Amino acid sequence: MKSKSLVLLSLLFICSCQKKEYKKVLHDPRLFSETVKELNHVVMDNSFSPVVASRNYAYAAIAAYEVIAAGLPEKYQTLQGQLKDLDSLPNLKEKHKVDIEYAALLAFCSVGQAVTFPEGSMKLYVDSVKQLAADHEMPEDVKSQSEDFASQISKAIINWSKGDNYLKTRAAEKYIVTNNDGYWAPTPPMYGDAMEPHWNQIRPFVLDSADQLRAPKPLEFNMKDTSSAYYKEVMMLKRASENLTEDQKHMALFWDDNPLKMNVYGHAQFSSKKFSPPAHWMSITGIAAEKAKFNYAETVYAFAKVSIALFDAFIQCWDSKFTYSTARPETVINKFIDKNWTPLLQTPPFPEYTCGHSTISSSAGEVLTEIYGDNFAFTDTTEREFGIKDRSFKSFRAAAEENNWARFYGGIHFHQSCLVSTDLGRKVGQMVVAKLKMKR
Repeated sequence: MKSKSLVLLSLLFICSCQKKEYKKVLHDPRLFSETVKELNHVVMDNSFSPVVASRNYAYAAIAAYEVIAAGLPEKYQTLQGQLKDLDSLPNLKEKHKVDIEYAALLAFCSVGQAVTFPEGSMKLYVDSVKQLAADHEMPEDVKSQSEDFASQISKAIINWSKGDNYLKTRAAEKYIVTNNDGYWAPTPPMYGDAMEPHWNQIRPFVLDSADQLRAPKPLEFNMKDTSSAYYKEVMMLKRASENLTEDQKHMALFWDDNPLKMNVYGHAQFSSKKFSPPAHWMSITGIAAEKAKFNYAETVYAFAKVSIALFDAFIQCWDSKFTYSTARPETVINKFIDKNWTPLLQTPPFPEYTCGHSTISSSAGEVLTEIYGDNFAFTDTTEREFGIKDRSFKSFRAAAEENNWARFYGGIHFHQSCLVSTDLGRKVGQMVVAKLKMKR
């Protein structure tokens, strides 16, 4: 597991000559971005699926944001009454000595580890943050009251999270594979069960319901007629996969974001892990915040709004996926064209239509565009730690559009599916932008 305190040690070194200026350390927006990254690593180490991961990020970021909104009500508006069933949160009393940046960080960690993970998953990291506050001589009354307010907000958000049907879906019936042509079936090498087939039962934040933006019917399965639209889609993907340029391969691998890849070499099997799709976009949010020189509150706001869009986009997409339950390219090509064909990327264990990564990417792209502006050029360094070189983009929408090509070049999604998904994800993102009033 990655060290829990690299950023803390770095900031401690920078501020070692400023013992009493705890705000220099704890109010640095980079600290919050690195804390989000720490949660990314906890998610990755625990092998949580992308959809479950989006739940952790969203509730954690909302908790942090509500601390900010309570402390800066003249600048930020609470999400009470805006997000579904979020009706009552603790108030910050005027005489309380709360350091809102410190409290927001603790609330993020507390909720992030409690929503899904075993208790204490981020304990070492939280302890190091608290020690940082003590070492830099945060007044004890400020420290204790900040920790108390963070705890109050965390408990309220965790209680609210319990009403989203997550636990109910843990006990839902197992998805039944039909084995009919054109329908989803487990794929090699993992042959995993369908991932989160009941996620459309999860309560959304902004969408009225999971099926509010359900995708149109997919192309009709037809591998007998070589002139059919479906057959042409299959052949377009197969030809592309067999003639990839080095840049197309890099594109596919950069956006792979497979949280648990099964590697098989003869009789040897082992898994490898990377950040999941929502973790990648949370990372991009932090990269943009630093480039834009956002302050602490602005950074928290950006993470919260993006995480809400990611969460609802997954609900929308998974509703479409398991409504239509379409076969993956690997299944179709192996049965009807070439039994030895394999995609560049490993096929994940859920239906093809619509594309989850394309949906959530375009949803996040719309929100990030609203926050930072269009034509916000940036270099995405997220994949460096996994040995994949950076890619640069002229805008967030351009990054999202590249992603839909990446899933096609990776051989795991038909391009028509990616195009539909990109359109639907944009609509989710636009709905989040239109409905949520956060900055005053």
